[in-house]
Amino acid sequence: MEGNTIEVDIKVPNKTRYLSLIGKIGEDIARELERYSGDKEVLAYHLNLVLTEAMVNAIKHAGPKEPEKLVRIVITLHMDDLTIRVYDDGQGFDINSIPAPNFEELEDRGRGIFLIRTLMDSVCYRKNCKENILEMKKKLS
Repeated sequence: MEGNTIEVDIKVPNKTRYLSLIGKIGEDIARELERYSGDKEVLAYHLNLVLTEAMVNAIKHAGPKEPEKLVRIVITLHMDDLTIRVYDDGQGFDINSIPAPNFEELEDRGRGIFLIRTLMDSVCYRKNCKENILEMKKKLS
């Protein structure tokens, strides 16, 4: 994987049964990073969490009542940067209006975004003309 750009483009049905598959892809990518000097197992665990949480959000916002819809995930490795983009065509949400989670309550609203923000270096959510994009970046150096 030296010096090349690698892009993994995945489309899966809008169903929770694909969560572990997506998480495993993140783990496998982490374990293959030749240039990463940190703990690859910790990174693998973090990527699994981030991908799973991002996909849960996409399913929630795309509407689980529409299982024929697809969630698209693009993972790009370029030099020392890892970028994950999750696309959905639901109604979207304002990432900055999500409150910090209350860990005392069982309600987990906001927990996914909190986790993603904690584990990644930058997170943004935007809408283009036809879909929503959650973009997460991690520096690997």
